[in-house]
Amino acid sequence: MSKKRWLADWANSGTKPAIYHCVSRVVDRRFVFGDEEREAFRMFMRMYENFSGCRVLSYCVMSNHFHLLLEVPPTREDGISDELLLKRLGALYSEKFVAGVAGELAATRVAERFAGGTQSRVREIHERFNYRMESLSHFMQGLLIRFTRWFNRKHERTGTLWEERFKSVIVESGIAAKSMAAYIDLNPVRAGMVEDPADYRWSSYGEAVGGGRKGNGKKAREGLVRAYLCHRGAGFEAEKWRDVSRGYRRLLGMALARKASGSDSKISSTSDESTRMNDAEYLANGGRKSGLLPELTVARILCYRVRYFTDGAVIGSREFVNEAFAASRERFSKKRKDGARRMKGNGSAARDHLWSMRDLRVEV
Repeated sequence: MSKKRWLADWANSGTKPAIYHCVSRVVDRRFVFGDEEREAFRMFMRMYENFSGCRVLSYCVMSNHFHLLLEVPPTREDGISDELLLKRLGALYSEKFVAGVAGELAATRVAERFAGGTQSRVREIHERFNYRMESLSHFMQGLLIRFTRWFNRKHERTGTLWEERFKSVIVESGIAAKSMAAYIDLNPVRAGMVEDPADYRWSSYGEAVGGGRKGNGKKAREGLVRAYLCHRGAGFEAEKWRDVSRGYRRLLGMALARKASGSDSKISSTSDESTRMNDAEYLANGGRKSGLLPELTVARILCYRVRYFTDGAVIGSREFVNEAFAASRERFSKKRKDGARRMKGNGSAARDHLWSMRDLRVEV
């Protein structure tokens, strides 16, 4: 199978979201990110989110790596307006720079209008920046380079900070997207840094619950609402957080109840009764009727490291993975008949609901 990065071939069709789980690690996996570094990373992440039009659905910044669940929007055939371009530039550049571009655009539009031109010069100005927008590779490249420069200046070092090119996996909306979001938010729990994911400041859930540096957590809430409900048509609607937070907390709680193996844990103090039930009790109390059986099953794997989530290429339903396989048939040998592969090892509990493009045989 080709090592070329997997990209959603439907990204510009608007038929379904193009969502990716992205991971990058510090060279030699050294633990070099303290509170200040993690806060700076989140700042740069939000800057590039505002600049690029890509949206962070879920994230977690650890001591030597980070996870992002990123949605890349379709590229607009007719481009973006001058107003939106200048707004996006303001996320990365100084007021003076943005004012210079604004003046250049205004003067060019006047000149081309009087000359009866086709506004080709205006398009050239836009293209200087547009190619870096609505792009997975350019989002990640810009974020990693900008943070590396900040980190190197702060620590008086030179050279690369990241051990290799970032990993990315295509994630289907629905059960796969919300499970991946929960998997990301549970990173500090799996690492033994906190008992409750709400207590970790540098994650989407911690920011959504705690409010983040600016005290509102709106961006984090919008992202988690989208991750949890995008398959039902929900956008980045922070006002839906109250309802989504209950279901998301339940998913996190079911995973941690597994981890606790019946012992008491901080997460069990949540008001959601389902997190304090075992499987039989939960199903008897309406879990199956409410359509949460897949979540209950998938929750079994979230408190463990699941290599498929970082190396599986495509994660989702069997139909979703096979559709991606058919669209990229040339990547595979003629012997391979379909794409979907059952997950093994730590991922085996979710095998009826989540499938992988790659068949990982070791360290699964």
